[in-house]
Amino acid sequence: MISSELLKILACSVCKTDVEHVVDKIVCVKCNRKYLIKDGIPIMLVSEAGVDE
Repeated sequence: MISSELLKILACSVCKTDVEHVVDKIVCVKCNRKYLIKDGIPIMLVSEAGVDE
């Protein structure tokens, strides 16, 4: 579970837009990049992100 305080300060590593917590991922609201959460820690590396076109 990601805290609401952490979500407020996180931003997409690519487009710097807000993100939201969706199931087991952090998802960018603009470019739709998906960042995995491993052991409760969001992995916000561009090389680890996925995108659904």
